[in-house]
Amino acid sequence: MRIALAQINNTVGDLKANAAKILEFAKRAEQAGAEVVAFPELALTGYPPRDLVEKQSFLDRTEEALQELACDSARLNIALITGYVARSPEWAGIHAQNAAAVIEHGRIVFKQCKMLLPTYDVFDEARYFQPADSQEICTIRGTRVAIAICEDAWNDKQFWERRRYSRDPIEELVNQGAELIVSINASPWNVGKRRLRREIFHATARRFGLPLAYVHMVGGNDQLIFDGTSFAMNADGQIAAQAASFVEDLIVFDSAKGVGDRRASDFAPDDAVFDALVLGTRDYIQKCGFRRVIVGLSGGIDSALVASIAVQAVGKENVLGVGMPGPYSSEHSLTDARALAENLGIRFEVVPIHPGYEAMVQTLGPLFAGYQPDTTEENLQSRLRGMVLMALSNKFGSLVLTTGNKSELAVGYCTLYGDMCGGLAVISDVPKTMVYRLARIANLRWQQRGGCGPIPENTFTKPPSAELRPGQKDTDSLPEYEILDAILAGYIERYEPAAEIASNLQIPEDLVREIVRKVDRNEYKRQQAAPGLRITPKAFGLGRRFPIAHRFTE
Repeated sequence: MRIALAQINNTVGDLKANAAKILEFAKRAEQAGAEVVAFPELALTGYPPRDLVEKQSFLDRTEEALQELACDSARLNIALITGYVARSPEWAGIHAQNAAAVIEHGRIVFKQCKMLLPTYDVFDEARYFQPADSQEICTIRGTRVAIAICEDAWNDKQFWERRRYSRDPIEELVNQGAELIVSINASPWNVGKRRLRREIFHATARRFGLPLAYVHMVGGNDQLIFDGTSFAMNADGQIAAQAASFVEDLIVFDSAKGVGDRRASDFAPDDAVFDALVLGTRDYIQKCGFRRVIVGLSGGIDSALVASIAVQAVGKENVLGVGMPGPYSSEHSLTDARALAENLGIRFEVVPIHPGYEAMVQTLGPLFAGYQPDTTEENLQSRLRGMVLMALSNKFGSLVLTTGNKSELAVGYCTLYGDMCGGLAVISDVPKTMVYRLARIANLRWQQRGGCGPIPENTFTKPPSAELRPGQKDTDSLPEYEILDAILAGYIERYEPAAEIASNLQIPEDLVREIVRKVDRNEYKRQQAAPGLRITPKAFGLGRRFPIAHRFTE
């Protein structure tokens, strides 16, 4: 069989546009000589639709869109496999199912529903979907095909030492006489995910001795980023076809000959993170209906990286940089910000907050009488900057991109209603040490296009500082970021106890416990933050759900 894998970037709930894109790629697949074209999980509806599936109108319109898609594809000499949200049987307590439809000759000829519904990390599928009790293979163009929907193919009992589910849907389908495995997927990307995915499906192909096609969604939907990187494997688990990463693509795989299209796909982790952030930022901005963005430029590395990503995502003409010097701002904070803006080619405006700060200190003076200056006055500066950015956002209809990184957000080194103001936290899942590496990549990408690196060298070399009091440095309150990030990775991503982290890193346990206390104490801030783009296995947001009011301590 010649099967095309169409990794498309769809928008949740935009049924008409998603159907049009499916039809467009089906035509391209037919022109490429494919007999079948497979689309990702929930390709028609977008993933994840979340509480939209609770609306009967959403289910009605999805059903109508699927029927229209079938009718519109009647003139094509190709079969389609596409994911969508189906209605459950009338007896089911949950109204929807995660399903795949096979469309041929203008009709829906087969339906497969997902059996294994994940509820870990960012997933909530058991909340929304009725699981399938059983599955069957489908004969398409003379080939017996096992159609798996994402998680159904991730439970190989010979791969995992401990499995989440007792059933192995792929094994059950293969035992019915399947000749080809087709897995349709919407599996959120994070660092290391592509390697794990390849290892799992390599083991599956070798175990059953069958060719395998894996088609995957691409694009950003809210906090989640999908990388594409669809592939096909021969029965020995070797890659025979491969799509590009982080862009839409169409590849064709001949399962009989074991050959297919091959695209270059960079697996270097930091380069992949940069591409993911650009894609996630672009899609969040555009899918939310914005065109322009605003970034507060402090002259520091975080805002420099965010501005560089924004320019890559939506173009320099759509990015406004704003410098907001305050009473303790250094001269280089403004000169480095201005140099960055000039190098990026973006508009740059300066709005001093010093007059507003003095007015607020004077206004609050009678109430603060008898109290020494402390973080209250520091936060006033941050909140004035947030007010400026949000005023510009309202006036110009632009989205504010926040610039805080994961290290700061973890320990609460950020100000509610201040530097946390905005609509998207671009690097909120990027540790500070990685920020520096990504900034180097941003400069290198610029140089590869014939320009000079936009981020000034001084931005890399000067000590990080919030500049909210005289001579302030981040290390006044925090350990060096190399140590801090190592502690946070152990505690947040691996749930290691403080004593184990201290032993592994050969650092004082008291230091680890202090950082752990900061992480726990600042949950209330993180739950009020702008949504952030997920790039690590454990990001703040959908996949990390701790109570704010609790008294459990490590």
